[in-house]
This record gives sequence, structure tokens and C-alpha cells, in this order.
Amino acid sequence: MTATAQGSADFGDRADFADADKGFLAGPEARRIETADGRVAWDFDATRFLDADCPDTVNASLWRQSQLCARAGLYEVTAGVYQIRGFDLSNMTLVEGGTGVVVVDPLVSVETAASGLALYRAVRGDRPVVGLVYTHSHLDHFGGASGVLEPGSSVPILAPADFMAEAVAENVYAGTAMLRRGMYYSAAGLAHGPAGPVGMGLGFSASTGTVSLLPPTKSITETGQQETIDGVRFVFQMTPGTEAPSEMNFLLPDHRALCMAENATHNLHNILTLRGALVRDARVWSHYLNEALELFGLQSDVVFASHHWPTWGADRIRDFLEVQRDLYAYLHDQTLRLMNQGHVGSEIAELIQMPPALEAAWSTHGYYGSVSHNVKAIYQRYLGWYSGHPSDLWEQPPVETAKRYADCFGGVPNLVMKAREYAEGGDLRFAAQLLKHAVFADPEGWDAKNALAEVFERLAQGAECATWRNCYLMGAEELRKGVVDVALGSGDMSSALSVPQLFDTMAIRVDGPKAWDSTAVVDWHFTDLDEHYRLRLRNGALTYSPLRGKVAADGGADVTFTVTKAQFLALLAGEGLDGVEVAGDAGVLGRIVGVLDDVDQNFAIVTP
Repeated sequence: MTATAQGSADFGDRADFADADKGFLAGPEARRIETADGRVAWDFDATRFLDADCPDTVNASLWRQSQLCARAGLYEVTAGVYQIRGFDLSNMTLVEGGTGVVVVDPLVSVETAASGLALYRAVRGDRPVVGLVYTHSHLDHFGGASGVLEPGSSVPILAPADFMAEAVAENVYAGTAMLRRGMYYSAAGLAHGPAGPVGMGLGFSASTGTVSLLPPTKSITETGQQETIDGVRFVFQMTPGTEAPSEMNFLLPDHRALCMAENATHNLHNILTLRGALVRDARVWSHYLNEALELFGLQSDVVFASHHWPTWGADRIRDFLEVQRDLYAYLHDQTLRLMNQGHVGSEIAELIQMPPALEAAWSTHGYYGSVSHNVKAIYQRYLGWYSGHPSDLWEQPPVETAKRYADCFGGVPNLVMKAREYAEGGDLRFAAQLLKHAVFADPEGWDAKNALAEVFERLAQGAECATWRNCYLMGAEELRKGVVDVALGSGDMSSALSVPQLFDTMAIRVDGPKAWDSTAVVDWHFTDLDEHYRLRLRNGALTYSPLRGKVAADGGADVTFTVTKAQFLALLAGEGLDGVEVAGDAGVLGRIVGVLDDVDQNFAIVTP
């Protein structure tokens, strides 16, 4: 299954449509969800174009998937278990207890989560939220937390072990680069429609409201761990290293309902998402799917997830989970087989052949992940970026490579002309490679930019993978108009970070060469946390360590700040020293701040 193939699945098979519509109780109460300042966080009318037949500009298999993902409202999964779908990229699940409701995975944004909860209450009654469960550490499963719970609430919040560390590592440490790349794979800012993005495969789109993070109050640490919230029994399965580094499935034994988090959805998922992430382990992913079947399969009448629609019936559940299990096992094992024959990732992506039974199942299609880039990710997990060919060790960087390509072709115009010949002959892939060099060799040349934009649009029209389509369309847009300035969701997760994590966010912004000759030692005493740290700037690196007492044994600090965490956050935001106790030279902090890089959220991708 390539990014453009539609496989052998049966378009006459309407089982997924029946499942996606089953249990529908009510649609959204308003056509838009807005933020407090009037921005549109979610527009239900954005999906209306999908009511039509598939146009020539969209892969028919992707159109089908987008139609399924466009359904929006409150659905009953089974008695006492409900889902809000189509209000965001992800689903929010609500499990009724004795006095209230437990919320599982509260979407991306505060506004969409609050709107979904309001719809549930309008249908099922004004039940209080008595518990919150995060299945894993991705933003679309915790960002709306403050829309269902007030910060400081005493309600229990459950999450898998290492949730906070992984949520921070993925959404904060590399957050700027991931956000920028994420704009491509989501086609952020482009108008949805037959000529534009038609969804993301995993859901229609991500909302653009306010993001929050309420820290868990209890960690789930082992498979088989049982917790009861308001009379609702949860039995957990730990699945670290699968779709997220910190993730868990759970069984609701009294409901005979199995939640697979994001480990088994109705598409091939990513081993390495195009926005960037840690490479996932396809081998253990398959293992945990099999374990879920063995642990919970006979105890389940319905399986549901944090995306897409449920599957009902023991036989269908087993078939669904077995196909998903075999999908990830096959990709892993065949990649390793071909890798051990000496093939590199790009070769394996062309050589691998999927079994007909997996090709025929709609749930294996690459709407979000793809066989092509997942194979390369598996290769990367084991062998890294180096192909083994010595010429890869010290390649020229992109601009210098492009200049040399142009020179070899006798100039950029000849490079563009040759690329057009390949495009006209149907080899859009190589045409795109040549035109990338043409643009990087002459970034002001409109002929090359327009030619590459046209090729990207043609590639988008054939792509079954929604994220590939979106990347192509976003690339075409920015080639023609420059970097797209997109109004994304607001919110700040910094208040949920630990002090060491906040120090880490400073350290990764240090401009090394600028800081080579600067030294500083700062002691920090956090009165509200009873935590004490020494922060050092030396040799261009910002490091820290805990102090075992309020005063370091060796003294030696240039300045000491006694603060609350809120005051420290205010200092980082440039709000001054009001209320902060200072001993020593306060100007030392300015020396550290002065070597921190500003964050550029709009760096170039399709141009140098």
C-alpha cells in the first residue's frame, strides 16, 4: 500500500459507515465553537463539502475515510459509556458512575471539550465530572482538560507512568519544530475542500482553541492495575513505546467495553509521525495488541478508541485487533528481513509487499501513517540516518547540494526544464526532487517555485495518506505565497512543568557560541515547593543540580533568588523582580537571558 494506492478494499463494504452512525444520540448544539475572544476554535460546517461524491482531485479511499471522520455528535458506545466525536481531531469518552461521569481524553482545546461535555449533559443530565483519565501523552488527549475540570480540583486524574515527562518532552522541548512541521501535515490555515485538505485520516482536523494541562494525581504503573472511580472499575494495560512513549489501554469490565487508546484505530498509524517524535517500536506495538486480545478479548463486547468509531461483537473485535496486530508485526519483520539483506530504508519502502488480506482491510490503509514512511522509520530505529555508504558521512548541506545540481545541469533553467519533462512523463516523484534543488539553488526564481508547486498539487491529488496530501498542499501554498501565518490555539503549559523541566526549556535556547565566554552561577530557592537548585552557565552550556540545603555547602553563587514558582515564571516572561528576594548581583540573570535565542515559529521549509 503506497501513499497513492487504494488497495483492494471493497468500496461496497458499508460496515464502517454503519458502525460510525451506530448509537447516535444528538448533534452539536451550535455550528461553531468559539474562544472567549471570538476566534473560531471549531467549525462543524467545514465538513459539509464531504456530502458530495468524490471529485477527481482527491483519492477516493481518502474521501471515504474523511466522510467517516466528519460525523459529529454524542454517541452511545454501550450502556453507561458515551463518546463525543467530530468535535476535534480526537474523541472524548464519558463513563457514567454512581454520582457523576468520568471523562477520558478531553480533546485538544478547552472550548471543544467544554462544548462536548455540555452536549452530553444536555442529553444525559447535569452530572458532575468525578474523574479524568488521560490514555497517553499526546496533546489531543489532554489539551482540553480545563474545559471539563477547574484547575485545583480535587477530582482524581489518572495517567500512565511518565506521562508528564513525555508530554513535556514532545510538546515543549521540541515544540517549536514540531509545531511548524505539524502545520504541514495538518495543512493548517488552508481552506478545506476538494482542492484543499480533506482531513487528517485520524480525524477531520485539530481544533485551534485554548490548550491546557492539568497534572495527573495518580500514575498507572503496571498491567492489571485496577482503579475504581465513582463505582466505575478500570483494569489497565500498560503499553509504553507504542503509539506514545507513555500510553495505556483499559477494560471496563462491568460494561464489557475495551478502550484501545490510540493503539488500534481504523487506519495504519505512524511509526514516526511527519511532525516529528520519538521513533515508535512496531515490534512491541504488535506484542501489546496481542496481549490486549489475550487479556481482554473474551471480556469485551465492544472495542473503542480515542479516534474513529467502535467495533461491536466478539468475532469482529478479534478480527479487528488481529489484523492490527499483524499489520505492525509484518511491517517490522519484513523491514528487518530486507534490512539484513543490505537494503536501505528508501529501497525497502519500494520493495515491501503487503499481504492481500491486510490490503483488503480498510483499517490497515495509510490515511495517517503510510507503509512508505513507516518502513523508513523502522529502519531509522535500528540503524539511524546513515545508510552505510561512506558518501553519506559528509554530504553537502541542501543549499550547497542544490547549487551543484544546477551547475551539473548547466543552470537552474535547465534543471527546471528537465524536471518538467519528468513531470510530463508521469514521474512526479523525481520531478519534485529536481525542482527542490532548483528552488534551493535560486530561491527567488518563480519559475522553479511554480513548477514545484504544480507537481506538489498533482501528488496531493493521488495521495491516499491525508498527511501526505496536506504536506504537498502546504508546500505548494508556501512556494507561491511564502510562509503561511496561521492563528493556532493559545495556552501555556509552563505552569504544569517541574522546575527542572523549566530549566531544560531554558538550556535548549542557549546560543552556544554567544555564550562561550560567559559564566554565571545562580542559586534558586522555591519557597512554595521547598526545592533548591544551582543553575550554572559555563562553556556555552546551561546545567543545574539540586542543592541539598538552602545554602550550597561551597557557597560560590553569584546571586541567589528566593521565589515562588509563579514568580519564577513571571521572571522568565520578563515581568521583573517584584516580590523576589535577591542576594547578590541580580544582573547575572540578565547575562543568562542575554544568551537565549528567540524562538522562530515560522522557519522556512520549502525554501532555504
